[in-house]
Amino acid sequence: MQAWFVDGRIIDLLIGFTLLEGLALLVHHRMTGLGVRPRDFLANLVSGLCLMCALRAALSGAAWPWVAAWLAAAGLAHGFDLVRRWRSG
Repeated sequence: MQAWFVDGRIIDLLIGFTLLEGLALLVHHRMTGLGVRPRDFLANLVSGLCLMCALRAALSGAAWPWVAAWLAAAGLAHGFDLVRRWRSG
């Protein structure tokens, strides 16, 4: 089990679960019109996925620009989500 954390495989699993969650929410909303609207969760989901990708890159020994790029992408997605929520409120 320790190896899953050391080499980042646990992050791969979490990324997979997060993608499945997003897909399930999207399909449920498209089929029923119920649940969370995609525009209300996608930017937040992307931000979290980018943070997980940054962690995965760091754990796998990727060059620092890759980690920085994923962190920047997470910040942009988070900022987009905040601006969109602020304006709609």
